[in-house]
Amino acid sequence: MSFSNIMDSNSYKGGATEDEAAPLIAARERLLGPANRLFYERPVHIVRGEGAHLYDADGVEYLDAYNNVVSVGHCERRVVDAVTRQMLTLNTHTRYLHQGIVDYSERLLASMPDPLDQVMYACTGSEANDLALRVAEMHTGATGVIVTLDAYHGNTAAVTAISPSLGGTSSMGPHVRAVPPPDSYRVPAAELAARFADDVSRAADDLVATGYGVSALVLDTIFSSDGVYAAPDVLGPAVDVVRRHGGVFLADEVQPGFARTGDAMWGFARHHVVPDLVTMGKPMGNGMPVAAMAGRSDVIASFATSVPYFNTFAGNPVSMAAASAVLDVIAEDGLMDNARDIGAALRAELSRMADPRLGDIRGAGLYIGVEIVTDPGAKTPDRAEARRLVNALRDRRVLISVCGSEGHVLKIRPPLVFSRSDVDWFCSAFADALVR
Repeated sequence: MSFSNIMDSNSYKGGATEDEAAPLIAARERLLGPANRLFYERPVHIVRGEGAHLYDADGVEYLDAYNNVVSVGHCERRVVDAVTRQMLTLNTHTRYLHQGIVDYSERLLASMPDPLDQVMYACTGSEANDLALRVAEMHTGATGVIVTLDAYHGNTAAVTAISPSLGGTSSMGPHVRAVPPPDSYRVPAAELAARFADDVSRAADDLVATGYGVSALVLDTIFSSDGVYAAPDVLGPAVDVVRRHGGVFLADEVQPGFARTGDAMWGFARHHVVPDLVTMGKPMGNGMPVAAMAGRSDVIASFATSVPYFNTFAGNPVSMAAASAVLDVIAEDGLMDNARDIGAALRAELSRMADPRLGDIRGAGLYIGVEIVTDPGAKTPDRAEARRLVNALRDRRVLISVCGSEGHVLKIRPPLVFSRSDVDWFCSAFADALVR
């Protein structure tokens, strides 16, 4: 299934509607065109946010169980204040000296294993992944890339080619090979790592045989687009395979990074591996456009010593102030522990519902996937029911989305400030939606 079909499971393309949002929907479609989709059969007109809650144009309150961009909460005051102070002082590019980018870089790298000792900045996760692919290619002299079957890594030309979720494997570049995400094998946990490594090995051998060589294994370490697979300690053997073939391991931390999994600052740490390159974005600035690629200086060297890198807005003082404030809030408010505890409570409550339509309930911290199935034994995907539930929850003022190759996995990834009362609201609405 293509990503466009998955998007259609929870999207709205505009058109006739009788509610008061119709003029705004029509204007949006006329001015932005049909590629810019909206969520839900009845789109939501949001005008304000606070913490894990959103408010529409009529003042109606919604529970946000989806937006990981504002990871430390909508309109978090410390982030807003840091950005405002810096905007009132200076905002320029990185070809002038500025203390903010140095201070933040030291803090960011201190959260990672020692071999990861340098960082380069971008504005979006797509840009960071694009940069990382260039770095990997120059370091390895190869172009072949291995990803998972429904991976999404961004929307530049280079990363679209390694994002089969945008159009299936037929949309991948000829230098790309896709393998199943590890948990999708449905084998005992002890077998996951070996099974995944075997598939990666076959893909690597094929890339070498076809002349591309192996540049990188690129993985979102929570496998979010694949359907949220969170088993730990799986990636080590596959990373070893790629390195034996001369490639590097690129951990795409846009989704699991910045304490979301509740047990580590970075998703790769759950697998006890040290990547060669790490990319991040979205939650890094709590809504400010900032992204980065961290890595080993020896891996970055071939690129850095031969290609001058400059990105006008990347690493600017305002973005660095936002990113630094995000680290402050995560530490001061114990948001990693909150993600662990509240995520566990939410998964436990969902499991207790014992509805036959609920297949696997999986995840880590506040990144949760809930399979919707027609047969609890065979776990046959039920895309239509997943879509119905997403829209039924929207009607009960709870916002989520879907993921997975069949568009049947409910994707729950709220801001890290999600609370126990938010869990109660979510589960009450979910139980009601299940009743129909």
